[in-house]
Amino acid sequence: MFEAWTKPELFKRWWVPKSTGVSLLSCEMDVRVGGKYRLVFGNDASEPMAFYGGYLEVTPHSRLVWTNEEGGDGGAVTTVTFEEKGGKMLVVMHDLYPSKEALDDAIASGSTCGMGETFEQLDELLVTLGASVGRS
Repeated sequence: MFEAWTKPELFKRWWVPKSTGVSLLSCEMDVRVGGKYRLVFGNDASEPMAFYGGYLEVTPHSRLVWTNEEGGDGGAVTTVTFEEKGGKMLVVMHDLYPSKEALDDAIASGSTCGMGETFEQLDELLVTLGASVGRS
């Protein structure tokens, strides 16, 4: 599970909700404390949208924390935790925004929707890879 979040060749196979019609054009990830990431989305390379930031915490197989710097001062800090429970993996993702206004802006932009579909795609990838994973 952790590798699906930290290896670009796996991450790009599940991160973007297919229903958006947008592709992940490039995925650069240096997953270590102080490392950076850059994700470029779009229908084609003529109108790309870049998302980028840095890793604040990397605890293999249990926790990732990164910044979302494309939002400037309004960018969230994302924390993802991984916990084995009863033979299944519990994954919890949490975004902390610096203000209510920043959260409201993110909701209005649509950037907060689609995670349900994204997690379904992660499940599908893990099944394809032969991993035994469930969601709680």
